[in-house]
Amino acid sequence: MGEGERFQLGTVGALSLSVVSSVSIVICNKALMSSLGFHFATTLTSWHLLVTFCSLHVALKMKFFEHKPFDQTAVMGFGILNGISIGLLNLSLGFNSVGFYQMTKLAIIPCTVVLETLFLGKKFSRTIQLALIILLLGVGIATVTDVQLNALGSILSLLAIVTTCVAQIMTNTIQKKFKVSSTQLLYQSCPYQAGTLLISGPFLDGLLTDQNVFAFKYTNQVLAFIILSCLISVSVNFSTFLVIGKTSPVTYQVLGHLKTCLVLAFGYVLLHDPFNWRNILGILIALIGMVLYSYFCTRESQQKANETAAQPFQVVEGESDPLLNAENGKGGLTDAVVPKAPVWNSNKDLHA
Repeated sequence: MGEGERFQLGTVGALSLSVVSSVSIVICNKALMSSLGFHFATTLTSWHLLVTFCSLHVALKMKFFEHKPFDQTAVMGFGILNGISIGLLNLSLGFNSVGFYQMTKLAIIPCTVVLETLFLGKKFSRTIQLALIILLLGVGIATVTDVQLNALGSILSLLAIVTTCVAQIMTNTIQKKFKVSSTQLLYQSCPYQAGTLLISGPFLDGLLTDQNVFAFKYTNQVLAFIILSCLISVSVNFSTFLVIGKTSPVTYQVLGHLKTCLVLAFGYVLLHDPFNWRNILGILIALIGMVLYSYFCTRESQQKANETAAQPFQVVEGESDPLLNAENGKGGLTDAVVPKAPVWNSNKDLHA
């Protein structure tokens, strides 16, 4: 099996792991919060990150991966920014209607496209832009219902969008700049993410729920679901960094909307959540957008591969971000390409 085929197989595996683990943790957390009354989302996320760090530390001691120290200022800034973005997303949900919060999540893709175009010189073809518009339209139809605006909620949503986009772009660029795997980056940034949320989590959760996380009655059932959620989160966090490292921040967001559609479907089938024609129509339109996005990204990547093979000693610029195949370029960076199969970087993690 060639290097490109191995990379493609690894990308498919990362995408699959991300979908399965994310849908699983959403269902688990929904049961924990809706049925058992544990509404402390930010504090729970900090526990997720602590368990992830401990798991990676054990894996490091067992020599499953190699520790690779690099610029600690970049790691600290990245970790704290990630923690802040999670807290802001939770605040956005708390101070806005569910419909406006869904619009906030939809805005992350166009914001990421704009930031990568302006600051990284990345180009998105019209066909990929069209696929993204169809995807966002479908998810919007399926998820956005009531949209109520307020000044504080709007400011929090804007800050959440910007910090999330920058954090996800950094996840991709740091791995490439410092040549670290997603596991190495996650291991070093986890303590900063967890610390940020451990400090702010109880305060934010108290502000949003008027309850004290330390005064909550922890029954055996609640503890069992918390432990299950933390265990699943290791896979979620790992696959998030892996997917963004192997593809791009935009592709990761596209995958996130696929997970949203699957959660809606599973919620209807397993939990008997309300489901209407808007949900069905929106999911179908979103799936069409995802298929088109994957197809156009794959086609552009193959075209670039052919151009690289035809002109092996010229400098080329990587600018596509395929959903289901290997990247030839280095995500907006410029590299001299020799006639070999594309070589690529490792993995990433996702927070719950």
